[in-house]
Amino acid sequence: MYSMDYQKLTAKELLKIKTLGELKASGYQPRSIKEELRQNLIKKIQKKENVFEGIWGFEDTVIPDIERAILSRHNINLLGLRGQAKTRIARLMTHLLDEYVPVVDGAELNDDPLQPLTAYAHDLIASKGDHTPISWWHRHDRYTEKLATPDVSVADLIGDVDPIKAATLKLSYNDERVIHYGLVPRSHRSIFVINELPDLQARIQVALFNILQEGDIQIRGFKLRLPLDIQFVFTANPEDYTNRGSIVTPLKDRIESQIITHYPKSIEIGKRITAQEARLDGKPLDKIHVPELMKDLIEQIAVEARSSEYVDEKSGVSARLTISAYENLISAAERRLYLNNEESTVIRIADLIGVIPAITGKVELVYEGEQEGAGLVAYNLIGKAIRTLFTDYFPSPEQNKKEKLANPYEATVAWFGEGNSLDILASQNDKTYKSLLHGVPGLETVITQTVKNLPEREKEFFMEFALHGLAEYSQLSKKLLETGMQFKDLFSSMFDMGAPDDDDFEEDDDL
Repeated sequence: MYSMDYQKLTAKELLKIKTLGELKASGYQPRSIKEELRQNLIKKIQKKENVFEGIWGFEDTVIPDIERAILSRHNINLLGLRGQAKTRIARLMTHLLDEYVPVVDGAELNDDPLQPLTAYAHDLIASKGDHTPISWWHRHDRYTEKLATPDVSVADLIGDVDPIKAATLKLSYNDERVIHYGLVPRSHRSIFVINELPDLQARIQVALFNILQEGDIQIRGFKLRLPLDIQFVFTANPEDYTNRGSIVTPLKDRIESQIITHYPKSIEIGKRITAQEARLDGKPLDKIHVPELMKDLIEQIAVEARSSEYVDEKSGVSARLTISAYENLISAAERRLYLNNEESTVIRIADLIGVIPAITGKVELVYEGEQEGAGLVAYNLIGKAIRTLFTDYFPSPEQNKKEKLANPYEATVAWFGEGNSLDILASQNDKTYKSLLHGVPGLETVITQTVKNLPEREKEFFMEFALHGLAEYSQLSKKLLETGMQFKDLFSSMFDMGAPDDDDFEEDDDL
């Protein structure tokens, strides 16, 4: 009735197989989950298919290590700081599983019909033989994930004796039929992921020893031989090894491959990740223009945070920072559209005020950072990002002065030196915003002469960027207002006798 080449059967043909006898006739042969992953990976490599879609920046580092581990049939520990796609990688491994696998219908541990594991499956096959009913298990259901927390118990992971079941069935406690299985046995023939492994108490980690090595489990002193077939994937943060817990040495020894993840190694990769992950559904994106430089600035903020002396390096800075920051940036422009009833707008540097809340919640500060305050640290990280990218577009004021070159910013700086100031507010309508910027002498000239291939609609964006850059290079003073930024002459601001409010963020060159 069925082709003897099981591997060539379509999903539709497989689902028509309803009994053990029909399964045998199809030519089905059991194989372990590690062998299943290995063989399907080989096929994808040969076809040049990407297994880990949406994972960027790991093509030459992490992904080859994972593929080697799968080819070696290893359990895997993904070691890296937060926000490095460890859990996502584990979830994507399900694409290497067969689309459907057969199971004994009703078996608690999803037994393979040709390799039954539980007493239920053995008894059913013994009584019904080739008429034993089977069902099909989709690969997306063959994935179990558990976050390691201090309250996780052995019963949660391995199982426990169910006294009610024992009394009802009139069985002794050493009969497997009275066991209430935990997550691990229920993940037989599946991928089982434990996130943040070091957070598991040491005694719970010990309970995993035999499962990883010998495949048997012990519950309340009763040894039960269960040859569980599981692909284990663990994730861990190096910070956990010193701050909250550690992976006990014998367990580490049983995890064959430990793979170290990392943050994006370039701005371009970071932008690709942010664009992919940002939740912008329903946003009027056709009405909001985002200059490429602004996308670079968002990624540069994370780069600056990862090297900042005020941010805890061991904790890391998640890619979620740039994703949340970009979402807030778009929302800042969206809000301005609605406030001014305008048809379109261009992102402004002042809109970065709106990303400060996305930064403060995503960085762990060291003691000095706590003393400065999360808001001030976030504000200055934005400033550092602007300073870093400023010289990619404009001459460095410091370098020009050192080499005694003509100062292209002279007219602009002199205008502020005459006592003029400029307030750029995030909610200003486009007409006012453009009028204020074009009212600064020499500013437009600097832009048109230095920025190559300048799009007309980004002219004011770059004019504002130039002012921020000059402030970062101590040519102007910049003060954060409640709703925007104020630019003034550097020296006049130094002699300003008015004390700033506690909630104002003053520019601090030491940051």
